[in-house]
Amino acid sequence: MNINATLFVQALSFAALIWFTVKFVWPMITTAMDERARRISDGLAAAEAGRQSLERSAKEVNVAINDARSRAAEIVAQAEKRGAQLVEEAKAAGRAEADRERAAAKAEIEQEIARAREELRAQVASLVVSGAEKILRREVDSRAHADMLDAIKQQL
Repeated sequence: MNINATLFVQALSFAALIWFTVKFVWPMITTAMDERARRISDGLAAAEAGRQSLERSAKEVNVAINDARSRAAEIVAQAEKRGAQLVEEAKAAGRAEADRERAAAKAEIEQEIARAREELRAQVASLVVSGAEKILRREVDSRAHADMLDAIKQQL
């Protein structure tokens, strides 16, 4: 075998392999590499957009948290104000109830006093009638009359 012929056939087969690779294999590889580069760049762009979106979301969350905190503080202040108002209303209601009960007690005391006066008048009247009856049954004597009035005064 001739070394020149072998070398020539090997060169020719190598050239055929290069031609086949350039014609059929290389376009598929470059297409796949271009597609992969495009997906990588799209992924990087999406990651950057996601990072920016995350930053915007974090800012929005901070704003929402601050709004919620201020709203919560406002609600707490309103609740404290309402609580103080309810305490004052309860105090006022208690005072009004105490005044009503005091007025009712005074009215009841006045009624008791009036009833006691009426009873006292009735007793005084019966004592006067009984004293007058006793005076009229006895003979009219100024000394006896004075003693009888003193006795009636003692009973009153």
